Amino acid sequence: MLPIMKNCFRSVLIFSLFLMIPIMPVHGQETSSVPSKPALYDFGLGRCPSCKEMERILTAIRNRYGSQLEIRLLYADKEKELFEKYKIVAVPTQVFLDASGKEVDRHIGPLPESSLIKKLNDLNFISN
Repeated sequence: MLPIMKNCFRSVLIFSLFLMIPIMPVHGQETSSVPSKPALYDFGLGRCPSCKEMERILTAIRNRYGSQLEIRLLYADKEKELFEKYKIVAVPTQVFLDASGKEVDRHIGPLPESSLIKKLNDLNFISN
């Protein structure tokens, strides 16, 4: 098996095991994550090569369009509640939310920068 496939397989396996752990809400903890402008949530794992590539792409997008769009990089070990809320089954996954917090689109897997910009334009999340 190729090394990159082995790493991705390992990441998916670890994430699958993570999903089996029951998640208990913490009393009094604020769980609201409704954005005030359109948002892109990228769900990933720290060691996943595709997730690292998406992190690089999203940093560039944030630098260019950050005033128009909220971008959040979410990792399984830190954002368990949001992974469960959005029913994330594979990483990386990008979830597109309108300004009211409603999910309007989703993409599973890495997304090239040009395709991501096109999708954000098509959703009217950004303007050039």
